Amino acid sequence: MVTSTHETSHRIFQDHPEVLVPVFEALGLPPPAKATIEALTPDATEIKPLERRVDTVLKVEPSEGDSFLIAVEAQTARTHGKGSSWSYYVAYLRAKFDVPVLLVAVCRNRPTASWAAGPFECRVGTWTTQSTRPFVLGPDNVPEITDESVVAREPALATFSAIVHSESENAAAILGMLARGMRSFDKATAKYWCEWLEIGLEDTSARETWRELEKMVATYFPGRGTLFEETYLEGKAEGKAESVISVLEKRGVPIPQAARDRITSCTDLDTLTLWFDRSLTATAVEDLFAEE
Repeated sequence: MVTSTHETSHRIFQDHPEVLVPVFEALGLPPPAKATIEALTPDATEIKPLERRVDTVLKVEPSEGDSFLIAVEAQTARTHGKGSSWSYYVAYLRAKFDVPVLLVAVCRNRPTASWAAGPFECRVGTWTTQSTRPFVLGPDNVPEITDESVVAREPALATFSAIVHSESENAAAILGMLARGMRSFDKATAKYWCEWLEIGLEDTSARETWRELEKMVATYFPGRGTLFEETYLEGKAEGKAESVISVLEKRGVPIPQAARDRITSCTDLDTLTLWFDRSLTATAVEDLFAEE
């Protein structure tokens, strides 16, 4: 079944081809900024009853060298028969457009990424007629973005990285950094990237963490009346206190009544923001109040 996470994991390449930087660097190609990149129809169907569609197909015309296609497939788990489908996509696109094809598989976890790397072979006895080897973008070669300044400079790469690492043990910290970085954006830009990421995380446990973080970002942009600022009109301090408690509870951190009362009675927004940032990595509630 096609999910929003699946859709976002490949559609981002159509709107923001700069996310392909890790692929171009690994293959020693000129960066995407120096190439013309055009989205093509993903339809790879020849006979009506046999419907086959590649997630995203991009035609790349480098500033130097020959043109080629990039076929992007989002893969969230190992799927029986996918290797045969990928081999078909590559062969069909190569024949149709008469240019080389690079197949890129986007994966959120290492077992899926390891499997997706192939090779997927069409073999008879000892003879391999065709071998398909996707280029995998996954947790091992998409960097974790840990610098807020990178979010400001490269929001598409930072958003894509957060989706790829959404099953990582560092997911909460990555999302927290991303939210802080988004505070440098104007309202429209922050809303755009917040919603991209919320959709991309739809079927992951990290989505609830991100929804809490969205509320924190939203306090910088009041008055839009959207889900993006869900708790803003309920009172900034109250909303932030609830977010701190919600994150701790979702992460399984015990909250004694005295600590709960201290958080909910606090009205200082800077203090609550500090506590919220700390709640993303805290192992005990006392970590929130350290060195105040």
